[in-house]
Amino acid sequence: MSVDLKAKQKQFADFIRDPDNHPPPGDVKIERMLMYRELFFNNIEGFLGSNFPVLKSLISESDWLSLVQGFFANHGCATPHFSEIPEEFLAYLQNERNNPADLPFMLELAHYEWVEMALTIAKDTCPVSMLQRDDLLNSKVALSPLAWPLVYLYPVHQISPSNIPEQMSAEPTFLVVYRNSEDEVGFIQITPLTYRLLEYIQEEKGEQLKEQLSVLAKESAVSDEDAFLAHGAAVCHELFEKGIIY
Repeated sequence: MSVDLKAKQKQFADFIRDPDNHPPPGDVKIERMLMYRELFFNNIEGFLGSNFPVLKSLISESDWLSLVQGFFANHGCATPHFSEIPEEFLAYLQNERNNPADLPFMLELAHYEWVEMALTIAKDTCPVSMLQRDDLLNSKVALSPLAWPLVYLYPVHQISPSNIPEQMSAEPTFLVVYRNSEDEVGFIQITPLTYRLLEYIQEEKGEQLKEQLSVLAKESAVSDEDAFLAHGAAVCHELFEKGIIY
């Protein structure tokens, strides 16, 4: 490719990305360049809007367009696949975006919305468990690849235009977002202890679920281990029924 062609392509792309700060190519009509610009930008904006609908609903239209423009102009996407653009948007928010006026929970909310999308299109299938519910505690269980334990500083699952948190929660929010055998994405809010149990399961600590619960009871220094194990068993049965563990 000639140096001249490379330069022309860069000038074309620079104008498409950021027409306010880059001149259009001199040999292309401005009307055509503006049409190209509108097509490219609207495509990205529409895709981000459909993947981050709650975030979009919380800010004004002008602020949303400015946010998308910042991403469009400044972030160098490392993928040509549209399905991976939301993850690129997250990378932009986390590593490049620096606007004190942004909502303080913007990154966490965007991540939560991305998780829902990522699980929807994940190529993994929901594992079929050979375990029996009544013998769950005596079995070695695993965490489904379609179940993601998450921790947020804000209650992202509750945020909406009518429920915008003014400050960080006193305690972190623990969630599991999962896709079940019917390919439905859902979530449940869990306790810190349940989150820790899922970490144990991921790390394969202990051969049986009751052993993992017992280790967790000792780690938590509970006063009544039997009651703790009984409650833990009930929680694990719910996780099993939802396909979060298998």
